[in-house]
Amino acid sequence: MSERKNQYRLSDELWAKMEPLLPKHPNTHRFGGGRPRADDRKCMDALFFVLRTGCQWNALNATGICPSSTAHDRLQEWQEAGVFLKFWKAGLQEYDELKGLDWSWQSMDGAMTKAPLGGEKTGPNPTDRAKDGVKRSLLTEASGVPIGLAVDGANRNDFKMAQATLESIPVTRPEPTPDAPQGLCLDKGYDYDEVRDLAKEFGYTAHIRARGEEAQAIKHEAGFKARRWVVERTHSWMNRFRRVLTRWEKKAANYLGLLHLVLGIITYRCSGLFG
Repeated sequence: MSERKNQYRLSDELWAKMEPLLPKHPNTHRFGGGRPRADDRKCMDALFFVLRTGCQWNALNATGICPSSTAHDRLQEWQEAGVFLKFWKAGLQEYDELKGLDWSWQSMDGAMTKAPLGGEKTGPNPTDRAKDGVKRSLLTEASGVPIGLAVDGANRNDFKMAQATLESIPVTRPEPTPDAPQGLCLDKGYDYDEVRDLAKEFGYTAHIRARGEEAQAIKHEAGFKARRWVVERTHSWMNRFRRVLTRWEKKAANYLGLLHLVLGIITYRCSGLFG
């Protein structure tokens, strides 16, 4: 039973990576007293519980972890301080030191999810009877480690989000060279001259599936190795965190903060250090 309970708590190892990134909270009470601040670890456990289960914020009150209002306030406080983005960035840097980020091949793809409450950066989902939805555009390196992310309405075309996704990489991307080129693998949704020009501007060698091309045409070419599947797998990993599978946050910043937290957790898990 304890193992099942722990899967909805942030592990001690991941908390050790997160805790140093949290901002110090000054005591603003005029006499230095006031009500004690809720424990940061409990608040993070509450955020992780909501992230994994997808439950409503008010459901936290029944868990005994942390009051829902406190957890939500802490989410916004930490998001404004850039904690979750820093966590993801720190994970990428540690992964690069341990295993090395493989920049030689990168893959980008978009995924649409529902957003029943609407809010910022949502739009009519063309695959769900125009109901409100959100699209996340994800960039991964060759092994599937997430290195870029952008969010917009579900009606936003993938290729229109390409630039924002490439510009979102939180670590320094090495400069491509003739001896160390960088391929960018994209599906037919990016088959536009605008994307090819963008890839050239960023120094990539674009590998784009042409619209109308037979699915098996490239797969049977000698030496061809499909590389887009890694980004699709990472999207699948993200969907295991039920709170981002369906977006309930009206504020785009809160939703983006949760996504950055998810990407940080995935990146650390890819390093093989933590479960």
